[in-house]
Amino acid sequence: MTVLDRSARTLFLTELLSGLALTLRYFFKPKVTLNYPFEKGPLSPRFKGEHVLRRYPNGEERCIACKLCEAICPALAITIESEPRADGSRRATRYDIDMTKCIYCGFCQESCPVDAIVEGPNFEFSTETREELLYDKEKLLANGDRWETEIAANLAADMPYR
Repeated sequence: MTVLDRSARTLFLTELLSGLALTLRYFFKPKVTLNYPFEKGPLSPRFKGEHVLRRYPNGEERCIACKLCEAICPALAITIESEPRADGSRRATRYDIDMTKCIYCGFCQESCPVDAIVEGPNFEFSTETREELLYDKEKLLANGDRWETEIAANLAADMPYR
């Protein structure tokens, strides 16, 4: 590029006009930005969000208190206590997750033999205090009841890859 070419470009503002043409070209195209709180983008079926405890269709909780999720959790965020029931089966009496410790690795979900603990599709669970992120069994079961249809659909979509 010679000095004469650069001088001509500067004099006739060709760079400025080409940039303006590019701006005008995109100005009239449809926007790709989402209006977030009102519009949400698609989530993968494998998305790892807020934890939930699931129930069987008859309403009984799925967790059999095998404690595999507690053992495999690298962050030591899960605490389980159990006791046998009258019919001989074992169920969790306490199931706590400290969400401030959780690293959302999904090992708890992968280790569960009955798909009791699942990381659901909810990613909007910010809180104002740390205590609100200490999930107990009741809160986890309530999350499971609220998100069960989406969780079941996501698990069914992911089943061929498991």
